[in-house]
Amino acid sequence: MKLYPAIDLRGGQAVRLYQGDYDQMTVYNADPVAQAQQFIDAGAKYLHVVDLDGAKDDTTANMQTIAAIAKLGSLKIEVGGGIRDEARIRQYLDLGVDRCILGTVAVKNFAFTQEMAQKYGAQIAVGVDMKDGFVAVNGWKEVTPEPGVAFCRRCAEAGVKAIIATDISRDGTMQGTNMALYRELLTIPGLEITASGGIAAMAELAELQAMHCHAAILGKSIYTGAIDLAKAVRLYEGE
Repeated sequence: MKLYPAIDLRGGQAVRLYQGDYDQMTVYNADPVAQAQQFIDAGAKYLHVVDLDGAKDDTTANMQTIAAIAKLGSLKIEVGGGIRDEARIRQYLDLGVDRCILGTVAVKNFAFTQEMAQKYGAQIAVGVDMKDGFVAVNGWKEVTPEPGVAFCRRCAEAGVKAIIATDISRDGTMQGTNMALYRELLTIPGLEITASGGIAAMAELAELQAMHCHAAILGKSIYTGAIDLAKAVRLYEGE
């Protein structure tokens, strides 16, 4: 199972939000590049980056920071937040980012998502945020009537290879992740599932690994020390 430590970027700093709320933000490192290096030093091979400014205001203010992280050279990086067109996808791939995550646009413009998935293959993932089982978009402010699992099935049928699934109610809360959700998503053929949101203990990583979850994203748990990243990488990461 691949482990993706997470860096959420806001104003050039590494931060965490509580349940996606920009007003409940904690700064964990003023230097995200140094933070990425710390993850490398702990043995991380992968990195999950969210451009919160891009997601909220459609800016590219954090592009240089992401480029600097990519230049470290030893991380496979996936980036989400504000990716709404092919030009932005190309920008990120040209910087050395390995995978772009389509969020709101995947729901709002499904034809575009299908086209990008077919054109770029494994370089595209869809981030599916769910609240009470339904897909949420626009920074989690708008909940759609479509069940998250049904949307993930639709993505798989359209040729999407990877889903990053987040239960919003758990994200940043340290309350534990929604195992039932991932168990259900893992029954969808042909999809790599990444668990995201609320993972708070090593035992949860063991459970996700046992159910053959492809990857897990670790955010607040590693910043607070609830999970030791170096130990988690040693214990649970394997191709």
